[in-house]
Amino acid sequence: MYAKQYEITLPADYDMGIIRERVAARGHILDDRAGLALKAYVIRERGVNGSPVNQYAPFYLWNDTAAMSHFLVGGGGFEGIVQAFGRPVVRHWTGIAAEAGPARGALPRAASRRLTPLPAEGLTEAVAAETAALRELAARDGVHTAALAVDPHHWQLLRFVLWAEAVPPGEDATERYEVLHLSAPEPARLDGLPGPA
Repeated sequence: MYAKQYEITLPADYDMGIIRERVAARGHILDDRAGLALKAYVIRERGVNGSPVNQYAPFYLWNDTAAMSHFLVGGGGFEGIVQAFGRPVVRHWTGIAAEAGPARGALPRAASRRLTPLPAEGLTEAVAAETAALRELAARDGVHTAALAVDPHHWQLLRFVLWAEAVPPGEDATERYEVLHLSAPEPARLDGLPGPA
């Protein structure tokens, strides 16, 4: 599994209805993309759920890195984003674990992301603890999918969770998103990815 996200921060007075219309018209294009586990078309709106910005921030979990590369640089779809918004920085993380939640059959309406620094000492133990915590989180009512991945450039851990309804108020998250659409051609290939022993 490989996680990828780009964040397009928009002006404070931007009409987010434009993004909603874009996703409504184009979101289905990746609904059957080979190699893609899922793409969550997520947004943050300034003043909603504590967001300081208007932002379009699609999040992907890929099963196949060759398919991801084709999407980004091989004419496989990313050029539409570049034409509309310019070329954003694409963040990426190597997958550690992914879990299906009890709400996997529902269409998610919200998502949460948490980024945390990893310690220089006790790295293995810290990742094992986060993987165990992810399994517990994924068993909670309302969870669609929960994923854990690492950025070894910045030594950060990413936890991304799709929720059937709103992100719970007490959820430990650095960002909270609204999900406009979910393309999920191969989510079952994520399930049971081994975390650290």
